[in-house]
Amino acid sequence: MAGRQVVPDRLLQIGFGFLGSKTLLTAVELGVFTELAKRRLDLKALAAKLKLHPRSARDFFDALVALGLLKRIGTRYANTPESALFLDRAKPSYIGGMLEMCNARLYGFWGSLTEALRTGKPQNEVKRGDDFFGTLYRDPQRLEGFLKAMTGLSQGTARAIAAKFPWKRFDSFADIGCAQGGVAVEIALAHQHLNGQGMDLPVVRPVFETYVTSKKLQKRVTFHEGNFFEESLPKVDVLIMGHILHDWDLKEKMLLLRKAYAALPKGGALIVHEALIDDARKTNAFGLLMSLNMLIETKGGFDFTGADCRQWMKKAGFTRTSVEHLAGPDSMVIGIK
Repeated sequence: MAGRQVVPDRLLQIGFGFLGSKTLLTAVELGVFTELAKRRLDLKALAAKLKLHPRSARDFFDALVALGLLKRIGTRYANTPESALFLDRAKPSYIGGMLEMCNARLYGFWGSLTEALRTGKPQNEVKRGDDFFGTLYRDPQRLEGFLKAMTGLSQGTARAIAAKFPWKRFDSFADIGCAQGGVAVEIALAHQHLNGQGMDLPVVRPVFETYVTSKKLQKRVTFHEGNFFEESLPKVDVLIMGHILHDWDLKEKMLLLRKAYAALPKGGALIVHEALIDDARKTNAFGLLMSLNMLIETKGGFDFTGADCRQWMKKAGFTRTSVEHLAGPDSMVIGIK
């Protein structure tokens, strides 16, 4: 019996993957899903709402249908359950802010991946002498949008941390690099006995406190102002670092882990959650691609495996470590002092 014929289909699908990616990113930019959240629209009405030229509007909308991002019911277009929940700007679960940033920044920067691989240097705004995050943190309106996008993106992971970590053994926690406070809020909502903090730069305070107050948690969840490299970390039972360590080189990673160890009481815990690369470095493509994104975005950052992080934690002094899957590509590494 002849063996299965080898075909190039998968290679072509990956190679042309940018076509589907850009179609989604452009749909988010144009507000397709937000318009359709209001009501179903036919081709002519939807194109008019979005101010699209008639030449390829039909192909654009039908491509979104074929990609599983829209439905067509009769002659009218509608959101799928996924796009209705996550791509409607009016909903708190909106993750499109992150996709908007991907469209405006990363899509272009990844065009310089070859240069990044050959030079080891970032390919973002740094190349022209700009500082994206410095500029972002000086613009309160843009910063608020970015921090809200981070909340939408991390909500599933935050709920998994609230559900899977043994919080009954602890009384207090702090989320380091807390952004809007999405992780702290989900943990506090799920565990009424806990008091929490969010640590971030001073400019984040009003966004954090507004969000926490909207959830009626201001008495139990407070803001801790500071730079986690320059100042001591909060003295609490549990410290959380989510998507923080991958921004930095190994020396800086170890510095943060040692600072966490120094701040915790005996028996205290550190939770590091990231899109961990699988230990065999073969299957979690998202984690590996995120590490390439750190090449594009940072001077020395890289993603890592659970085994890597456990080894670093033990080197920092933690006595027991473990890894547990959370949601999607994210897992957490737990270190006990």
